[in-house]
Amino acid sequence: MNLKELASLLNLSTTTVSRALNGYPEVNAETRERVVAAARRHGYAPNQGARRLATGRAHAIGHVIPLARHQMINPIFAEFISGAGETYSIAGYDMIASVVPEADEADAYRAMIAQRKVDGILVHTPRLLDPRIDLLSGFSLPFLMHGRDSRPERDYCWIDINNRRAFLRATDLLLDLGHRRIGFLNGMEHLNFAQRRRSGYCAALTARDIAPDPDLMRHAEMTEAYGYDGVREMLGLPDPPTAFLASSIITAFGALRAVSEAGLRLGADISIVTHDDELSHMSNAGPVPLFTATRSSIRAAGRRAAEMLIALIEQPGAATRSELWEADLTIGRSTGPRV
Repeated sequence: MNLKELASLLNLSTTTVSRALNGYPEVNAETRERVVAAARRHGYAPNQGARRLATGRAHAIGHVIPLARHQMINPIFAEFISGAGETYSIAGYDMIASVVPEADEADAYRAMIAQRKVDGILVHTPRLLDPRIDLLSGFSLPFLMHGRDSRPERDYCWIDINNRRAFLRATDLLLDLGHRRIGFLNGMEHLNFAQRRRSGYCAALTARDIAPDPDLMRHAEMTEAYGYDGVREMLGLPDPPTAFLASSIITAFGALRAVSEAGLRLGADISIVTHDDELSHMSNAGPVPLFTATRSSIRAAGRRAAEMLIALIEQPGAATRSELWEADLTIGRSTGPRV
């Protein structure tokens, strides 16, 4: 199928179809999605070289993935990328991923920009004082960060969930159920999201005149084995927790394994609250979910992050620069009053 045939099928002009496929901002989003869907359905693909010449853009988004952080095998990262990829496809953008040793991350960003491989960059897992913000702010290329660093005054574009509030609410729920010894299985605390979650947990305890106990806090990569080991250790304390708060449903399943092996009943002897990213392969769905959870779809965040970055590229003056999402709190079978 050629361009003229595709335009006739859609009852649009060849100019409109061409502009929709080439990412021109004057074509509205509904028309663009209809054109892209029809092109995919009928096997039509515009000439990429001509497209780049016509628009002056690469029609690609860059991601730099450091090997040391295991992101390529992290299911949370994979779910985010799946959501972003859906949006890239609809908008006619490719994704360019550069997988590099951690020490080469800054050079990978510089190379992407210098070689004009991408129109924008999506940055992952911000640290407390993230040097990538300073690096990328020195270029004219748009970038967006999934999450924030610890400097709210900085003028950069981001999307994040309200981690502090989510974990304050989760801790409050357990406190309202009578729990006073609450074990905390956090993510790696050099990352900003984990620091905000710890802040919410500690703030809820302090507000009830309970001093946060270092013996009840762990932080590590959020794996199933980490949840299992952490709960086993804390259940062996002289005064063990009666409840646990986990930063990931992956970790929560490890916690559940340890609780079951100890002969304890979930929701009766022990309560667990987790954060649920709504991973497609690890669902916490159903009329009454297994886990009580703070919930925010990481795939939806990927879609929205991609939309925001593409808008920065195509409509820089009108684009949304930041979004803070509130997490839902859903009650499942994993929580109950302290016995």
